[in-house]
Order: sequence, then C-alpha cells, then structure tokens
Amino acid sequence: LLVVCALPFLVSEYRTFQFTLVLVYSIALLGLNILTGFNGQISLGHGAFYAIGAYCAAILMDKAGFPYWATIPVAGAVCMVAGFLFGLPALKLEGLYLALATFALGVSLPQLLKYHHLEEWTGGVQGIVITKPDAPEFLTSLGLALNQDQWLYFFTLAITIVMFVIAWNILRGRIGRAMMAIRDNHVAAQAMGVHNSLIKSFTFGISAMFTGIAGALGAIAVQFVAPDSFNIFLSITFLIGIVIGGLASIQGAIYGALFIQFVPNIADEISKAAPWAIFGLFLIGFTYLMPMGIAGAIRMAMARLQRKRQNP
Repeated sequence: LLVVCALPFLVSEYRTFQFTLVLVYSIALLGLNILTGFNGQISLGHGAFYAIGAYCAAILMDKAGFPYWATIPVAGAVCMVAGFLFGLPALKLEGLYLALATFALGVSLPQLLKYHHLEEWTGGVQGIVITKPDAPEFLTSLGLALNQDQWLYFFTLAITIVMFVIAWNILRGRIGRAMMAIRDNHVAAQAMGVHNSLIKSFTFGISAMFTGIAGALGAIAVQFVAPDSFNIFLSITFLIGIVIGGLASIQGAIYGALFIQFVPNIADEISKAAPWAIFGLFLIGFTYLMPMGIAGAIRMAMARLQRKRQNP
C-alpha cells in the first residue's frame, strides 16, 4: 500500500495518468468478473455500460454544472438500473445466446450516441470535452501540493478501494454464495431455494454499476468522451482482462487491468508495423502458461512454496 501511495511522486505525470487508468479498468474488470467469473453469465457488451457511465459524468459536468465527484454515484445508479433492466429479458438466455445479446448491446450503443436527435446532449461524433479537476484547496493549505494527475490518481484510488471492499463483502456473503451456486449448477441452486432470476438480474445490475462508475472515472481522467471511444473492441478488451487476470478472482481484476493498459504499449514498442500481432502472441503466451490467469498462477505458486516448507 505504501508503494501504491508513493507511486505518483516517483513517476512522470503521464505514467501517473496510466496508473490512474489501471485503477479505472480494475473497477470495470471487477464488475465484469462478478457477472462472468462468479455468476457464469457471459457478457460481450460491458463497454456499453462503461460508455453510459462516462456520458453520465460528462453530460452532468458539461450541461448541468455538477462537481466531478457528484457524478460518480449518479453514473453508478443509472448503470445499475440499466443493467438490471437489461438482465430481465436476458434471463431466458444462457451461454452463447446471452453473449450474442450483450454483443448486440455493445455494437448498437455507440451508434445511438451518434443519433442526431441526441447530439444536443451527447455532442454527436464530436463528443464532449470536460475539464480535469484541480486538487482541493485544503490539501494545498496543509502543505500537500498535488497536480491534477496526482490528485485524480488518489481520488480514483480511494474509490477503487471502496469498490473492492463492497465487492468482497457481496461475494463473501449470502448473495455471493447464491451467485456461485447458480454458476456451478442452476438447477441445484433453485432446488436449494435460490431465486435464480432475481439473483441473475441483481448480479447484472451490480456488475453494470461497477462498470459505470469506472466509466465515469475514466471520462474525468481522459477529459473527453466520444462514441468511437466505446466500440465493441472495448468490451472484448474487458473480457480479455478478466481471463488473463483470473476468473472468479477479486485481485485478478488488478492484474488484468495492468495487462490491458501496458501490454499493448509494450507490443507497440516492439513492433511499430504489427503491434496487434505481438499483442496476440502475448495473449497466447499468457493463456498457455497461465490457464487459470495470473491470479491462479500466483495461488498455485504460493501453494507449492507452502508445501515445500512443510515437507522440506
């Protein structure tokens, strides 16, 4: 934790911005992992909820004059309702059919954001530019002078910690056990008294809420939203993140966020001509060497180390 807090003072402003995005993506991946890893519902459209959260923050700041911090709970609430409502008709869909329905959501939303009747609010293809917030004045009076990127890093870090604590409490409680029971065997879960449809819809809503809060934070950090920023590739990137980080793993969201933020940049530095080919090789390597994700590989390594200590 000390290293995480000291990070903005040790790296450049651009690196601080990148690590802020890592925190943002970790919240989004955690939301998707709750749905897919812990509840077994496959989603290829979570970029749409990320976009809804981002546009909620941008519109409230640009049109209504909301302070940036007040847009976070609003974005989360709007996305939770949207996710719950989307989850209701999707209750009859499972597996690839559910994936296809969410894929349609991810494909269609960027086009809706370009709709000319909504341009007054969404800015159309031009998007919305928002101002990056400054650090609160009371920090300066306390002798802690933070630039905009450093302040946004700590602001995002605080919300990330809160969201991870919320996720941990949900997943370790009765609702979390019901989610995993449905994932493992929905017939047996229903026979044990689990309300499958309610839990599935609730999970969709909670997952969308996490992703929407991440979208709002991402919009504030990037200072810009536009429909083409939330294409279907964003949803696929989120799915890559939870698989690489580790399905059904809370800490896997952090590993996955580091992967999707930094590995494409590394691939681009290795080959300017074919960066996505290098990225594909990274994906193949990670999935081959760590089939249970980075979190699973770390758990296995720790278990082997513990066995060696017990049986030298």
